[in-house]
Amino acid sequence: MSHFEKVSFEQWKADCGVKGISDDELREWFDAIPLPKQATAGSAGMDFHMPFNLDFEAGSRMKIATGMRWVASEDEKDRVLLIVPRSGLGFKYGLRLPNTIGVIDSDYCEADNEGHILVCFENPSNENVKLAAGQPFVQGIIVKYEVPEGAGSEDVRTGGFGSTSK
Repeated sequence: MSHFEKVSFEQWKADCGVKGISDDELREWFDAIPLPKQATAGSAGMDFHMPFNLDFEAGSRMKIATGMRWVASEDEKDRVLLIVPRSGLGFKYGLRLPNTIGVIDSDYCEADNEGHILVCFENPSNENVKLAAGQPFVQGIIVKYEVPEGAGSEDVRTGGFGSTSK
């Protein structure tokens, strides 16, 4: 069965981009990040939570290191994790993903960066938006897919973002 787990603290620290904070405080932030889960029994997506407080400036983009990775079992390699903004943040504030939807392949957990799920978020509005530590901000939806005959690949992933097109 597929599952979520945290990447190492060292990987999260390297990816989070926060400067001027002690390792002890960063460790507290990291330890407080909950694993993604459904908000209700009928929710299709599992909520990912903000790892720290963010005053998201108008017209800016921010890379958010979730601290999470998704691990698919061997018999679930025909699945993909889709990352989409929480509808409330999109509807109320216009927050969005610049790539429109995040696609996390089942073999991404084997990437050099431990399969760390990074989210690029964009605030195209004219207003700052405050996102609080622990607040759900994106959701992941696991979907089964099919590869048409003759379109498969035997190549093995080595990198993270954009590595499959190199």
